[in-house]
Amino acid sequence: MRKFLFALTGSATAGAAALAALVSAADAADIKIGFVTSLSGPVSSIGIPYDHGIKAGFAHVSEIDGNKITLIALDDASDPSTAAKNARKLIEEDKVDVLIGTAGAPGSLAMAAVSRETKTPIIVIANANLPGPDGAWMVTVPQPAPLMVSAVVAEMKKSGIKSVGFIGFSDAWGDLVYNALTATAEPAGIKVTTNERYARADTSVTAQALKVVATRPDAVITGGSGTPGALPYLALAERGYKGPIYGTHALINPDFVRVGAAAVEGLIAPTGPVVVSEQLPDDNPIKKVGAEYKAALAKAVPTATPNAFSAYSYDGWLIFVDAAKRALKTAQPGTPEYRVALRDAIVSTKELVGTHAVYNFKPDERYGTDERSRVLVKLEKGAWKLIK
Repeated sequence: MRKFLFALTGSATAGAAALAALVSAADAADIKIGFVTSLSGPVSSIGIPYDHGIKAGFAHVSEIDGNKITLIALDDASDPSTAAKNARKLIEEDKVDVLIGTAGAPGSLAMAAVSRETKTPIIVIANANLPGPDGAWMVTVPQPAPLMVSAVVAEMKKSGIKSVGFIGFSDAWGDLVYNALTATAEPAGIKVTTNERYARADTSVTAQALKVVATRPDAVITGGSGTPGALPYLALAERGYKGPIYGTHALINPDFVRVGAAAVEGLIAPTGPVVVSEQLPDDNPIKKVGAEYKAALAKAVPTATPNAFSAYSYDGWLIFVDAAKRALKTAQPGTPEYRVALRDAIVSTKELVGTHAVYNFKPDERYGTDERSRVLVKLEKGAWKLIK
């Protein structure tokens, strides 16, 4: 005690700082994150990488200004209703300050509804969007379909493509891709010849592939994701289709490449820069963060392979950490006030460099990406190569 009093009287500034530090440490509370992903079921091929990315994020940052981070993770088994139940449990029983999740747009939208009802911020790591007040408590990490599909359409036009067939999921993600395709292809002079759909759990799309081939398109693009996203390409190859094939960023996954094998060789798709970070110029700021992500992933999950999906959840963690630091200036974790402050901080994120993008969010916009978040890649001998 005497030493402390001496410091206070001998140096008022130093003593005050020491006292403030002691008070701050005493008042520090854990920041709780509720994470939901699909560790089982048809969406698990992307849900498991999401889990790896969150673990990498936690390995990278596990404490914020003296406040430890508590991570509570749940499996939704690829079921949107389970995703919603998990979100409610995390909020009402575990008292989390923020949600991150889940694999697949349907489950993410189900979680976002609970988030809105309970006034708990959610960082969505699948490609899902709720416009207006319905999405006021959410932001979405992955690049929006229109931004990415427009890059593919530009590449098609450059290659002289005049018609394109479409096969996609019969859910929100399939709708997003198809709507983005028709909005950009037709003005570019490219006719969309089909709108074939299939469920994520389907094991065959032969009938849909036959209908696409029958229209004799110059090229084919799909609106699937993960392992189920390989089905259309396999069916097209079996039907003898040999034309150009295109996809979206939802396919950039090791399991997709493994399952698709020769049928997806030559595929052109947009993706975030992290997928080819070693091929980026040294002055690209994403290159450095991409290297940090890969180091954190190797530390957290030594058996994991870096990929676009684990990088999305890692970016979700970076967005949370950046916002949590700012929210701590106005409220304490575990309170409704902190959840509001955290939401406000998330939607005001500025120039935050991640692995996929440099993020800038606004209160009335769900996506925080721009053209810096996309590159075009081609699958060559099982590896993604940057199209410069």
